[in-house]
Amino acid sequence: MNDAKSTSFDRPAAGSYSPQPLTGAMADEVERLLSGRTRDIRLTGDLRRRFDERRWRQTAKVIRSWMTWVAFVDVLTLALNALLLPREVALSMVAPACLLPPAAILTALVWTKPRPAAVQRASLLGGMCLILLSVALVGVFAGGEFYERHLTIMLFVATSAITIFGVPLAWTIAIACYALCLYFIFQWYNPLVEAGSVVAGTLFFSCGIIATVVARRTMNILAQKTFLLDCRDQRRVAELADANARLERLARTDPLTGIANRRWMMETLESLWRHGRETGTVAMLMCDIDHFKALNDKLGHGEGDRCLVKVAGIIQSCVRADRDLVSRHGGEEFLIVLPDVEEKEAVSVAKRIRESVEAAALPNPSSSVGPSVTLSVGVAFKSAVDTGVSLANLQHEADVALYRAKEAGRNQVCVFHRPPPAAEQIAARR
Repeated sequence: MNDAKSTSFDRPAAGSYSPQPLTGAMADEVERLLSGRTRDIRLTGDLRRRFDERRWRQTAKVIRSWMTWVAFVDVLTLALNALLLPREVALSMVAPACLLPPAAILTALVWTKPRPAAVQRASLLGGMCLILLSVALVGVFAGGEFYERHLTIMLFVATSAITIFGVPLAWTIAIACYALCLYFIFQWYNPLVEAGSVVAGTLFFSCGIIATVVARRTMNILAQKTFLLDCRDQRRVAELADANARLERLARTDPLTGIANRRWMMETLESLWRHGRETGTVAMLMCDIDHFKALNDKLGHGEGDRCLVKVAGIIQSCVRADRDLVSRHGGEEFLIVLPDVEEKEAVSVAKRIRESVEAAALPNPSSSVGPSVTLSVGVAFKSAVDTGVSLANLQHEADVALYRAKEAGRNQVCVFHRPPPAAEQIAARR
């Protein structure tokens, strides 16, 4: 993967990161990258931006922890040197060692929140330069056995940073080159080491650092591949959820009219009655298009379908969209449920629906009622005190009312009047 380009780390932390759905082009790019060789993965554009947004918090946390730990170890080492080493040697280490804590703490502070990429790059590389220089100068100032020892420690510090910092490859290479240059320059001027040994030592440590950089590059590639796999999985989950939602809509929607079908309506009503939520007033309207079979026979099924769609639209326009339930109950039948209405209001809605269908003047030349489509409506009503009225009872009453409307000549509204209880009948006789 080509990490050589400076990438943007000025993104929200992962804790607040909320990935947006992939666009079609991005999804195609994810599939293309995953279908090729892992080592050829190169994130660009929006994919790169999303990857950086996702990993920022983890990267920043690692950098802050590392900087804090290095500053703590530096202070602890100075204290131990003051106790264990000769006074002159310990004092010579103080000045260069004092460079490290401020550089580490300042770098950690910069990485406490997302900032522009240029600021974060400058802070990390500048902080690492000062930290590595401080470790090297401690040995140079102390001299003797400490000279080469601290240069080796400096390389170890650089190697640990390269290993755990999940930053762009260009930043990693910069840290590695700086550490090797410091080692070579200070070793070249080390009076205790010959030139040949300096070159040999530099080449030896170069091999180790190069291997570490390669390992870091491999880890970056694997992290990006994991990101791509997650992107693909998230897209597939989203597609599956969308497909399930479409199937659910299809399962509860009449494909011709677009309103609810009988199955969804009955499941909804049964749920209301089963859980005791339908305790208030409710009206049920059963509507039937008069002589619909004659319309189909005369004008054809295409015209019949258009009639059903228009009647469904008229019914929906006459009810409360946010509360009332409308479904296609059968071939030319529609069921309407009006919660929280009085009987007078329910009858008014039924009349409005009937009148609106008649006013639409949809052709039905074979109807015995008239030249246009008409509607018969049966109304059944349950008040709050009718606790013994079940869903099946109410639906049966609406069917009975509809049958009576048809018997009475069609194109009219008929209300089912429930007989009073026996006790009330006896009281009425007295």
